[in-house]
Amino acid sequence: MIFKRRDPKPTLRAMAEFLWPRGGWTRAFHYVKHRMKRLPDSPERIARGIWAGVFTAFTPFYGLHFLIAALLAKLMKGNVLAALMGTFFGNPLTYVPIGVMALQTGHFVLGSHLPEGDHRSFGGKFADAGGDLWWNLRAMFTNADMDWSGIVVFVQQIFYPYLIGGILPGIFFATLSYYLMVPLLRAYQKRRKGMIKAKFEALKQKTALKADAKRKVD
Repeated sequence: MIFKRRDPKPTLRAMAEFLWPRGGWTRAFHYVKHRMKRLPDSPERIARGIWAGVFTAFTPFYGLHFLIAALLAKLMKGNVLAALMGTFFGNPLTYVPIGVMALQTGHFVLGSHLPEGDHRSFGGKFADAGGDLWWNLRAMFTNADMDWSGIVVFVQQIFYPYLIGGILPGIFFATLSYYLMVPLLRAYQKRRKGMIKAKFEALKQKTALKADAKRKVD
């Protein structure tokens, strides 16, 4: 197939590079930033796409961030590719602070808190909910009793507070990204147009000199 790797990447290596890309997250960040600048669209549309991507990174819908960001970008008439790139605001280096911020804000807004003495981790509650889904799926075809306790705890203590609490910081950082990117993108596109125009004029002048030299020889 076209673009298919000749040497398939081992699973463990792929997982390792997801957590820490080859060259580090700094290089990955600069690559995404470079790609955003070169998108063939207006600064405002690209920035609206980035807004959608950054905001989506503050939602608890892991695994669906690309889809949600694309839908938001469509609704906002933003650049969809920029939205997909904007979701990289959420990455293994930022998931923890984003999660803590969203959970703390959500419990504050809802007037709730995590039960004292509950030492089950954030990831552990995710695992419990996933385990319940798998168990209940099997229970549909066996005599086992369904158990929704892990999912109930996850929704009450993690998912719902995260969903509510991610709205305000999500809007803040997404809007900050928008107003930072519009002038940067506009300046970059203006400079790039100037460089392309200068190269065209130089090529035009070079062609004219060659034609003039040829006429003199003839």
